[in-house]
Amino acid sequence: MTDLFVRELTEGIAGTGIKAAFLKCAIEDELTPGVERVMRAVAQAHLLTGAPITVHTSAHAQTGLTAQEILRSEGVDLGAVVIGHSGDTSEPDYLHRLIDNGSFLGMDRFGLDILLPTDQRVATVATLAREGLADRMVLSHDASCHIDWFPSGVREQIAPNWHYTHLHDHVLPALLQAGVTQAQLDTMLVDNPRRYFSPAKP
Repeated sequence: MTDLFVRELTEGIAGTGIKAAFLKCAIEDELTPGVERVMRAVAQAHLLTGAPITVHTSAHAQTGLTAQEILRSEGVDLGAVVIGHSGDTSEPDYLHRLIDNGSFLGMDRFGLDILLPTDQRVATVATLAREGLADRMVLSHDASCHIDWFPSGVREQIAPNWHYTHLHDHVLPALLQAGVTQAQLDTMLVDNPRRYFSPAKP
């Protein structure tokens, strides 16, 4: 797998010449042997290429900490890692531990209110920003043009705000109203992604 990941980062995906921009792996509620194998291959590909890593995690199971442990054991600088879906919880201890370990928090499911309402997501980001931690968060919505989680038409009923413009139309104004500054928004939306996508030296 490591060779495949490196090839897709350096040569292109499936012979297209289109190169991947980052590495993605996933852990849900627990670390299984297959998940660990993929995660270690991702870590090794990162070390060979400098490509950054994003990890799908379960905030409720706090598996971001498990992902950090595995990646760090392979020699990954956790500053090159986004712990995805961290915004699904407002638990401060967990979020601070992820930050203290060096990773970015993916506050990236705005609009998916069935997991955590937008007002709680906004409050969590605003609290961390007030603590001077805007430089450790990235903002997004995790929306997609197609997903098979729900039957046709159900997503619009149970997650009507889970779409591409919710972040800019509703979340950013709410963050400003909650006391987040424009400079902090620029940090989370522009500066942090730029830092994340600046390749590390392999």
